[in-house]
Amino acid sequence: MTVTRLLKIVFTTSLLFSVFAASALAADKNDKTIVAGFAPGPYSDMFKKAIKPGLEKKGYRVEIKEFSDYVQPNLALNNGSINVNLFQHRLYLDKFSRDKGLKLSPVITVPTAAVGLYSRKVKSLNQLKAGDEVTIPNDPTNLARALRLLQKNGLIKLRADVDATKASEKDIAENPKGIKIRPVEAAQLPRTLDSVALSAVNGNYAIAAGISLSSAIVLERLDENMTNLIAVRSEDLDKSFVKDIRAVVASAEFRKVIEDPRNPFKYFQQPEWFQHKK
Repeated sequence: MTVTRLLKIVFTTSLLFSVFAASALAADKNDKTIVAGFAPGPYSDMFKKAIKPGLEKKGYRVEIKEFSDYVQPNLALNNGSINVNLFQHRLYLDKFSRDKGLKLSPVITVPTAAVGLYSRKVKSLNQLKAGDEVTIPNDPTNLARALRLLQKNGLIKLRADVDATKASEKDIAENPKGIKIRPVEAAQLPRTLDSVALSAVNGNYAIAAGISLSSAIVLERLDENMTNLIAVRSEDLDKSFVKDIRAVVASAEFRKVIEDPRNPFKYFQQPEWFQHKK
């Protein structure tokens, strides 16, 4: 074997080794990168402040991707554009996955901003009078939530034979105060407060509009299946990054950020596990 041929073999072997090493390094880097997706609202801030630091301590590189609606975060999760999302509750996740044929699963629930009844006209629900206008979300899920909240506080009564989780304004059987209920796009509800007596505003939109959750006349009490959660692809449930996310959310550091009065999360409804872990 000539010296030239020997050098070519050595060079080729070194090149192949470098390629394999680079590929392995890239794969390792990809394994330690988490891309998290969010819809409009406070949950990207929750992830950045309360979850991202803990993941970074575990060696992950965390990227944040924000979407403009409640549809794309699940589609992006399903197609692998992101690894995890945080914006929805269990009922929405299950229905969306079923309707779209997706295989997505919950990881852990987090403190959640509830729907609240807000007003710049009255200080209590007792001050409402006949003809006062009340705005509520117009999308089916949140519309039903708002109606249940109005019913719980004695402002309306829904038909006994209706599924309260699917109720619309057409299902109102009694309206003792004679209030006028007007469905509006959820994101626009804070803007109606200057012109109506009362508005049922989702917590995320209240926060986005600079409205403190503590200023609500009434806040809804969420069922556990209405508490927001972190979701991943079902095939990823047993992967290390999912276990690490769960561990970070269950940590004392996460709780410290949530309970810090300087953050809006302090007024979020706590999931059952969070309350019991004190």
